[in-house]
Amino acid sequence: MTEQQHSPAHRFERGTDGPKVIVVGVDGSDSSLRAAAYAGGLARRQHALLAVVYVQPVLAAGAALGAPVTDTTDAIAEDLVAQIREATERTKGIFDVRWEFHTFRGDPYNGLVKAADDLKADAVVVGASEQAGHRIIGSVAIRLVKAGRWPVTVVP
Repeated sequence: MTEQQHSPAHRFERGTDGPKVIVVGVDGSDSSLRAAAYAGGLARRQHALLAVVYVQPVLAAGAALGAPVTDTTDAIAEDLVAQIREATERTKGIFDVRWEFHTFRGDPYNGLVKAADDLKADAVVVGASEQAGHRIIGSVAIRLVKAGRWPVTVVP
């Protein structure tokens, strides 16, 4: 028998690389909350920081008519933080995830881009759009994917 020479085998490395910061966009919709849950699982498995981002829309038309837009979007942000804290408390000791909550003002796409840049995100997770009009003008998710600056996961 002849001795066989083996080339060095490529080894699979577990837990050495991967995202350090995962940004997830939330707006209170069902798909964004599913995206947050998915991103939370990724962050837990990768020992990454989960940056939960809510982009408060600037509704010029509503503001011009005297509608309390800022108060409404602040209330949504507070409700989202309360939901995240509650979920974190329920899973404490079972699934520990480091997370931060950030709010930005503007349109969702530019707000998420700014958040991902400012937070030095390694990945972005968003929910699929639930609005019919996005088939024509494009959803935030499609625009983020086309930007090609981060890996983007779109959760249905």
